[in-house]
Order: sequence, then C-alpha cells, then structure tokens
Amino acid sequence: MPPISLHLPEWFVSGGATMWVLALLSVIALATLISKILQFARIRPGNSRQADQLLNALRQGKQPGEPAGKLNSPIDRVLWQCWQNRNLDEAAWQEESLRLARSGLDELRGGLRVLEVISAIAPLLGLLGTVFGMIGAFQALETAGSQVDPSILSGGIWEALLTTAAGLTVAIPTLAAFHWADRSIEQCREKMQDRLSRLKVLRNNHTAPEPLEEDRDPSVSHAY
Repeated sequence: MPPISLHLPEWFVSGGATMWVLALLSVIALATLISKILQFARIRPGNSRQADQLLNALRQGKQPGEPAGKLNSPIDRVLWQCWQNRNLDEAAWQEESLRLARSGLDELRGGLRVLEVISAIAPLLGLLGTVFGMIGAFQALETAGSQVDPSILSGGIWEALLTTAAGLTVAIPTLAAFHWADRSIEQCREKMQDRLSRLKVLRNNHTAPEPLEEDRDPSVSHAY
C-alpha cells in the first residue's frame, strides 16, 4: 500500500510536521464553527419574542399566562424563570436573576475558547515551521560549501514560508468566526440586561401592596 504522503499535494508534504498540526487545528476549528452555527440557529440568542410578550402583559396590568411556545432563546427562558421567582424578596430575586442570566450566557460561550486559542497559536505554529525550514535551508547551503546553488536557498525558503501561509490561512477565518460568535453573545447579553431591567420595574409595580384605606382617603379619621 503506498504511503499517505503520495496522495497529498507536494506543497503540503514540503511543509513538514507543522502542516499536519495546522491541518488538525483547521478541522477542529471548522467543527467548532459548524456546531456554533447549528446551536445559534436552534436557540436564536437574539430572539426575545416571548420575553416581550411577558413584559407587554405586565405593562398592561394583565396577569401573564403560560408561554405561548417553547422557550429556546436564553432571553425568553431567563425572563420567564425570573417571573416565576417573583415572590422572592428583592435581594434574593436579584441574586437568582443574575445566576440565571449567567447560566444562560455560559451555555452560549461553549466552544469560544477553542476558536480563540486556535486563532492565536496557528500563526505562531506557522512562524515556527518557517524558522525550522529556514534553518534547514541554510544548513543545506553550508553543506554545499563553495558549490553554492541559488536554487538550494530559494527552494528552502519557499518551502519554509508555506507553513506561515498555512498558519495565517487557518488563523484568519478562525478569528473572524470567534468575533462573530462573541459579538452575537454580547448582543444577547445587552438585550437580556435590558429586558431584566424592565422586568424588575414591572415586577415591583405588579407586586406592590395595596394602599390602606386611610391612605387612599386622607379625610378618614379614627375615633378613639
């Protein structure tokens, strides 16, 4: 059976072991990106339709019923969970709301660290491969002695630069994917914070105690 290297492009084989590492990183980055795209498509982190319906019902003085559909979005899920905890005292409600919000956002951040690390180390690996390639090229030049062939140096240089090009090819789209996912999560966080601030005000109004009879009518006096 012929070796695997016979089925690979010459430029890939010329890059050496660094090209294999970069190829592995590119596969991991692509798999992570696809999983994030599918996750975001399923839960739609920026969607707040159910949360807005809850807030609109409270703003109109109505008692919200059950959610109209499945709560896939973190904003919808957190808002409805916070509303279900409305009977807690103020301090406990705020702490629980923060915990639920962090939990919902942490679910979205899964895999982001992988993209960030790959985008950082891929160009460094490419540069490292280039340095090793340049060392090999100059060693070959030294071995040639007085019979110096310019093709030895030029051939070694272009083979060495392949790893730098490969590292940048992996790092640039990975970094773009990381910033896209990070920005989507940041927008979700800002929107969730806005909806929670509105819910806090409406909850206080909705759960405010009824004024006493004498508070409603100042003219009422007590007989002793």
